[in-house]
Amino acid sequence: MTHVAAALSQEAGPIGVFDSGYGGLTILSRIQETLPEYDFVYLGDNARTPYGTRSFEVVYEFTLQAVNKLFEIGCQLIVLACNTASAKALRNIQQKDLPYIDSRRRVLGVIRPTAECIGNITRSRHVGILGTAGTIRSQSYVLEIQKLFPDIQVSGQACPLWVPLVENNEYDSPGANYFVQQYIRNILEKDPHIDTLVLGCTHYPLLLNKIRQYTPQGISIISQGEYVAKSLKDYLHRHPEMDALCTRHGHCRFLTTESEEKFKESASIFLNHPVQVESISLG
Repeated sequence: MTHVAAALSQEAGPIGVFDSGYGGLTILSRIQETLPEYDFVYLGDNARTPYGTRSFEVVYEFTLQAVNKLFEIGCQLIVLACNTASAKALRNIQQKDLPYIDSRRRVLGVIRPTAECIGNITRSRHVGILGTAGTIRSQSYVLEIQKLFPDIQVSGQACPLWVPLVENNEYDSPGANYFVQQYIRNILEKDPHIDTLVLGCTHYPLLLNKIRQYTPQGISIISQGEYVAKSLKDYLHRHPEMDALCTRHGHCRFLTTESEEKFKESASIFLNHPVQVESISLG
């Protein structure tokens, strides 16, 4: 794997937010609510989505290409607003690539901020993770939660049909009911003591109404955006040297590897306002 040359500019720039598709827009919107004065660049690798079924090697390669592109644009700090990329690529990029690219820059993920909040929410100490096949197979949530809270038992359930439901704008249709109910039933059969469900994919908040409909009362449902946004705000507070490298004009730029029109149309599912978008290539 090749690295971008190390001599990159250390001038202030926008915060980069990357996702394989559109789901990361749910993270971006919560971050913007929490940090409205900051500038952002959202990059969606929509031409190669979904990442959830791809191998570790391919997800790592694609994610590193996106990170390098955002660094070239001037981002000093990048959030991987994608559970699959966070699970399969983040550690390699942090440990193997950043020292060669620029050790002063930072790439953060969405799994640890989500895991950190679990301990204060679950009472039964039994937690369920709903995610893509790749995220569940990676065991990233299990490892991260049990590293922080060894007493918590974690079960995972892959929900491969939920992303297509969202991206095809069928998430609120009667046809979605069966598939939402089925996966929730499956995970509660694995562990009837679960009292907390983590939506371990950024698309899933759009299914929240149906997920609540089929989840028994008394079970908490964790949607990541709020916790990732709080964690990023705290990170910037604790790292003033990085905070100083984030520009603040309240602007957001959108990039996609797919057609601009397709992105505009699909982004409207996730955001309540129209966006201007530029098409780019990776790799």
